[in-house]
Amino acid sequence: MIKRLGPIEFSRSLMHILRGHPNIPESLEGNALLRTILHRRSVRRFADTPIPDDIFQAILEAARVAPSTVNLQTWSFALFTSDGWQEWFGRPIPFRAQRAVIVLADTHRARAVLDVFPSSPLVEYTIGVMNASLAAMAMNFAAEALGVSSVMLSETGRSGFLDAEYLVEKLALPPGVIPLMTIVFGYPRGALPPMPPRLPLETITFTGAYREAERVVMEAWFDEMIAGYKASRPTSSFEAQLRIYQDKLAQAEGVLQKLLFAADGAP
Repeated sequence: MIKRLGPIEFSRSLMHILRGHPNIPESLEGNALLRTILHRRSVRRFADTPIPDDIFQAILEAARVAPSTVNLQTWSFALFTSDGWQEWFGRPIPFRAQRAVIVLADTHRARAVLDVFPSSPLVEYTIGVMNASLAAMAMNFAAEALGVSSVMLSETGRSGFLDAEYLVEKLALPPGVIPLMTIVFGYPRGALPPMPPRLPLETITFTGAYREAERVVMEAWFDEMIAGYKASRPTSSFEAQLRIYQDKLAQAEGVLQKLLFAADGAP
């Protein structure tokens, strides 16, 4: 059972979120690229303004030249305009964004010339996820640099790995091609959201042996997560959303195992 925050705890946690900001060394304040990366936000409210083709091509080019293990480029991208998504899926792009890219881990394509993973499906999947995720982040940063906002979706609108079985069928994906996420793009409508609760750098870094996080730090972070969710979705709750995810995660576990073994040719 997730605890319920009292009014004082809620207010304190919410104020901490609103005051949150990236820590940029004073000597690097003028670095435009660093500011672009650190001030990126996941946006869920988009304007009706179309994204020009050259802007979108530049975003895709950032993905194409992203780094990958042994240059295997284990990724593919399904591209949609708002009209194309509506026609294919029968509903608008989530949050009524202007463009959508379904990011896929793709180890199928390289098999035409080289079978790198003849009997190692978990390694194959991990490398596919790792490389495609790097490409996805490159798109996020390129978009941000060009004034385009985005948000990565794993479940909203049946658009990510939690609905992998649906997307495999809908997109006619061969074995070795697994949906990971959908990134939707558009120009933001209204003010950008505040920075979500972030753990302090000293909690997520260590030298030498692994260091356990202080419980008080983790509890404060979790309080902020609950408060932020409640403030942005007054009619719902973090606990209710977590139950939805847990149900879908249980289903996705079986589907992903099936897809991995199918990719390996196992019965």
